[in-house]
Amino acid sequence: MSAVFIQFRCKPGKTYEVADAIAQRELHSELYSTSGAFDLLMKVYVPDGEDTGKYINDTLLDIDGIERTYTTLTFKTF
Repeated sequence: MSAVFIQFRCKPGKTYEVADAIAQRELHSELYSTSGAFDLLMKVYVPDGEDTGKYINDTLLDIDGIERTYTTLTFKTF
């Protein structure tokens, strides 16, 4: 499994609804409210053999209120 960090920009007033919808899916390792250009930061472990883009698209991006995402892939833990 590889760790992936996903930042979410939510439509105005929708951050807590998006966070609740993400939490209900029980996919994440960690989920934080953040300041700056994005509203939420999520750490998720993508199962080995899964296409990361498809996994994210199929499991998260249908949540109403998500305006934009920014995904960071990881390669090695130190």
